[in-house]
Amino acid sequence: MAGSRERERRRARERFERQRQEQLVRRRKIRQRFVVGLIVFCVLAFVGKSTPAAAKKPAATASPSASASASASAAAAAEPATHCTYTTSGVAAAAKKVSVPPATPNDKATYTAVINTNLGPIDMSLLNSKATCTVNSFVHLASAGYFNGSQCHRVVNSDGLYLLQCGDPTATASTKLTCSTASGAPGTGGPGYEFASENLPTAASSSAAVTYQGGTVAMANTGAADSNGSQFFLVFKNSTLGPDYTPFATITSGLDILQKVANAGTSCSYSAGGGAPKEKIVINSVTIKQT
Repeated sequence: MAGSRERERRRARERFERQRQEQLVRRRKIRQRFVVGLIVFCVLAFVGKSTPAAAKKPAATASPSASASASASAAAAAEPATHCTYTTSGVAAAAKKVSVPPATPNDKATYTAVINTNLGPIDMSLLNSKATCTVNSFVHLASAGYFNGSQCHRVVNSDGLYLLQCGDPTATASTKLTCSTASGAPGTGGPGYEFASENLPTAASSSAAVTYQGGTVAMANTGAADSNGSQFFLVFKNSTLGPDYTPFATITSGLDILQKVANAGTSCSYSAGGGAPKEKIVINSVTIKQT
């Protein structure tokens, strides 16, 4: 039985990783389009030096910015971070209009958050001293109303994975979730910027999985390094995953709501595991309290 359970967990992790790879392929295509556009712009700019001004067209492509991976990884080495880098170049447009978080976080603050859902409140304590730039982004998005009126689009309740995934406003309160992973579908949206991972758990080896304890709130990503955006997942029971997801909060109340959603089952299935919750859960608002 133990061997059978381990095989089931391994298959679940493999399904989860396949979805990450599908998202990574889409992200790479976006970046490739950006690079091609930048090359065309540079060629036109060079040609434009010998072209009459009336024939020139304004450039619509922003200049490339520094890598989020290098700068934010440095910040992660000295938590709490005092500077954060949020990269917009080559990143898909925001699913809902929102600005980029401030580069200077309030690294001395203590934050709590309440996710106010149609099923009741979920209380959290944010780990600002361990994942400062992640908390800075979450507080910014919550304060801007970015999550308001969005559904949690995915729940997993088997094979060693027990989580509810939220944070994409593409999944509005009235959206019918179909478990599609096509570009623009619920579950593929973000805030128009990315940032580096922080506070990652330590694994025994590069290929080893780790346990995310029940009550953990961590960032979802595209599968590429340092590709955090707005999506996050709430763990309602100890779950086995790769050590690739930034834990940035702990749930202090409301685990029963997550369990209720999980127990209701799914209305469709994702290829990576889990599916759209039958019990619709909508984030009405997120309240941030600073002390």
